[in-house]
Amino acid sequence: MKKMSNFLDKIVEEKKGEVARLPARLVAAGDLRDALLERSERRDFAAALRCPRRGGPALIAEVKKASPSAGVIANNFDPVRLALEYEAAGASCLSVLTDEKFFQGSLEHLRQIRQRVKLPLLRKDFIIDERQILEAVEWGADAILLIAAILSDEQLEKFHSLAVEAGLTALVEVHDPGELERALKISPQLIGINNRDLKTFTVDLATTEKLAAQIKRRDPAETASGRRAGRPLLVAESGIHTRADVERLKRAGADAILVGESLLRGGNIREKIRELIG
Repeated sequence: MKKMSNFLDKIVEEKKGEVARLPARLVAAGDLRDALLERSERRDFAAALRCPRRGGPALIAEVKKASPSAGVIANNFDPVRLALEYEAAGASCLSVLTDEKFFQGSLEHLRQIRQRVKLPLLRKDFIIDERQILEAVEWGADAILLIAAILSDEQLEKFHSLAVEAGLTALVEVHDPGELERALKISPQLIGINNRDLKTFTVDLATTEKLAAQIKRRDPAETASGRRAGRPLLVAESGIHTRADVERLKRAGADAILVGESLLRGGNIREKIRELIG
């Protein structure tokens, strides 16, 4: 595992403290399945990305109040109202920030949103312990984020296996060639390519282009439709502001985009989503 940036170090140290306060227990796939069965419905996050509600690529719209790099993004933040706007405008899935200290999110936002919208939900947080996966299910998530930069190979494989066996979707996030190779070893259904360098905070859409090409070189076989056979769905994250950005990422091989800040700063959410995905 690569040396993390100071920013990630701080977040992970905070998460260790949060995890230490959770009830001590071992979490198995059966525990996750039981928690999922308590729900009245199942929402398939990956399937929603394969069949976008509007033109492709599919949109994962992010419910986010703030970030360490941008500060407060959404003034008068109302997570439920925002989620309903995203749903009405054609988003395929929602990403809900639940980190409190650094992003001003909350697990309560996840619960509230699930009660009001029908879209599949991703818990966007820094998962370093299997108890956080159970927590995600109990509060309403259909998918979890696994960030390769903060997990060992053993953790990445263990958490991914737990999610898959339970019927939960895992979005495995990478941002450089080494992390991508580590991720591909566990055959993930979804790979998120973060265009933001986690050490410098600079954003470069070429990151998606380079890593998507790396995947293609590993498996050049293509289906009749042009989609590479057997490869994971690719989600491009960060730095997506215009239709030109979306077209560029789509040409690179992105099946979906995860967008937050540009939707929140764009004024009219419906018009911004129409601009991005048609």
